[in-house]
Amino acid sequence: MFILGEIGGNDYIFMLFSNKTLDFVRSYVPTVVDTINTAAEVLLKQGVMHLMLPGLGPMGCTPAILTLFASTNKSDYDSFGCLKKYNTISSYHSLLLSQAVTQLSAKYSQARIIFADYNGPVIAALQSPELFGFNNGATLKVCCGGGGPYNFNLSAVCGQPGVISCENPSEYINWDGIHLTEAAYNAIASGWLKGPFANPPISRPL
Repeated sequence: MFILGEIGGNDYIFMLFSNKTLDFVRSYVPTVVDTINTAAEVLLKQGVMHLMLPGLGPMGCTPAILTLFASTNKSDYDSFGCLKKYNTISSYHSLLLSQAVTQLSAKYSQARIIFADYNGPVIAALQSPELFGFNNGATLKVCCGGGGPYNFNLSAVCGQPGVISCENPSEYINWDGIHLTEAAYNAIASGWLKGPFANPPISRPL
């Protein structure tokens, strides 16, 4: 099994951190997905039989995004407290990537090419955190951070002197504001292996 990704998140986040507009970032999504598609074809032409391409998680639920682009308009947030317009970038990326997987599957029918949904497992954890062992009051807060509403502070990020982590990282979805905790990644991997967040599920025989 070859896993190609997750790719694209850093590209979009760094553009946003550089004060690029959402429209500007969105315009790069097809280029990023085309690059992933090209890399996938290289592997498939070399004989790879099991290939997984993960999409992106909901960017608008990322504590770094929530902190740096906080809004005073409540309508900018969804029912989970995520910024809706930033989620449109990751949703668009995942849509195009899913379409690319469908096309690759038709072209390379001898291989099993899997689209892995990153968004679904994270939203499921936000919707029912207790089912995954997460703290219901800290779904969007960072375990290792430097304070603020989401415990994310660019002046005191995880790894810097004086910044400490929470006592029980397994109760948190977010680790440092951008990356998730091991417990969250475990929940995502379980959804990919057993379903319903991979198409087809990884555990299904070829």
